[in-house]
Amino acid sequence: MTPPAPKVLVADDEPALAQYLHGRLAALWPEATLLPVARNGLEALAAIGEDAPDAAFLDIRMPGLTGLELAARIEGATHVVFVTAYDEYAVEAFDRNAVDYLVKPVADDRLARAVARLKAKIAAREAPPGLGEVLARLASALPVAGAGRLRWIRALKGDEVHQVPVDEVLYFQAQDKYTCVVTREGEFLIRTALSDLAPQLDPAAFAQVHRSTLLNLNFVASTRRDLGGRVFVRLRDARRTELPVSRAYAHLFRQM
Repeated sequence: MTPPAPKVLVADDEPALAQYLHGRLAALWPEATLLPVARNGLEALAAIGEDAPDAAFLDIRMPGLTGLELAARIEGATHVVFVTAYDEYAVEAFDRNAVDYLVKPVADDRLARAVARLKAKIAAREAPPGLGEVLARLASALPVAGAGRLRWIRALKGDEVHQVPVDEVLYFQAQDKYTCVVTREGEFLIRTALSDLAPQLDPAAFAQVHRSTLLNLNFVASTRRDLGGRVFVRLRDARRTELPVSRAYAHLFRQM
């Protein structure tokens, strides 16, 4: 008798990232039945209770319930894979024999290894481990939301999600519903407002120079003042980009 197709859930509050992971799982695990994407922790909890998936890919940071809080409430045979924006050195608390994790942006080879492990556990009818101790270690090891300084930005370029190091960002610029992340490698988009982004950045490196612009001061090459007294900063990039500085922030460059 052929075993039933394994059911898999993806839970992430960022639609582009969730759909990307959903699509890659469909390609790498074609025999699986993929449930509709859960857009937050509460939706995921309801889906797990109703559909009892064999595996759930849970974003650690979600509204409603975080991935850690959700995992603590799972009862039954659902194997958990955490999805996180933190690099491998920040997740040493994971017990790799008890729970798997993926770092955003998720690479195909890493996802394929996670799928292979899940297939083996499901085929062997292995019961998911108790996660209490693992979750406690994770909660203490991972940064608290909003604490510390932002090191990476998950940003879109076309239909691809990139992990951009913050120290490589030339400037952030508000554009309609998005914020443009500008680096020497090109431009990316995020949905975070400048007002929410600024407190997460190192104030010694980033300064607001205009109501729509946060500038990385490490990339300032020179400044100039036009005949009207307006200040402009020139960046150390191939295009020798110039950005206007609002009068309210001109004092930042008086010594240059």
